[in-house]
Amino acid sequence: MKPLKKKVSITLDEDIIEKVKLLAEDQDRSFSQYVNLVLKEYLRQLESKSQ
Repeated sequence: MKPLKKKVSITLDEDIIEKVKLLAEDQDRSFSQYVNLVLKEYLRQLESKSQ
C-alpha cells in the first residue's frame, strides 16, 4: 500500500524552482516527486546526525 499523500501549498524562490525543475527532469521525475525525494533525504540525514 502506498503511503498517503497530502497536498500543500508553499512559496519558493524562482531560482530554486528552476533548479529543481531541471534536476527533476534529469531524473525523469515530476517536480513534486523530486521535492519529496530531496526532503526525505534531508530528514534522513538530520536523523542520522542526531543519533
